[in-house]
Amino acid sequence: MTNLQLSVVHRLPHHYRWLQGYTGVKVEPIIAASHDDNVLIGLTLLSHGDDTAWQVMSELARTLAEIEVSCSIVEYDGKPCLFLHREDECAGLCRIKNIGVAVAEPAAAPHIA
Repeated sequence: MTNLQLSVVHRLPHHYRWLQGYTGVKVEPIIAASHDDNVLIGLTLLSHGDDTAWQVMSELARTLAEIEVSCSIVEYDGKPCLFLHREDECAGLCRIKNIGVAVAEPAAAPHIA
């Protein structure tokens, strides 16, 4: 688990859904996320190259399975990404943070009045 403590994940900018006929294997971005149960969020690694990225993602998936958060690792834009249901995002990110993985959040520029 030492790889996890040095990991940084980032939420992909779009919402996704499983490509029809490829559940758990391929995703496609969706423009407007509805209140549908099939909306997914994606996480990608910022801290690991291709050498260890798949291994780290597998470790993250296992740790999420321990708290019964369903997820799949899918190659997206040439990188392994972890996809989970939008309703599990808070629990998933909390678990990931609790095991020592950093979650990169978009920074907003300070508003100067």
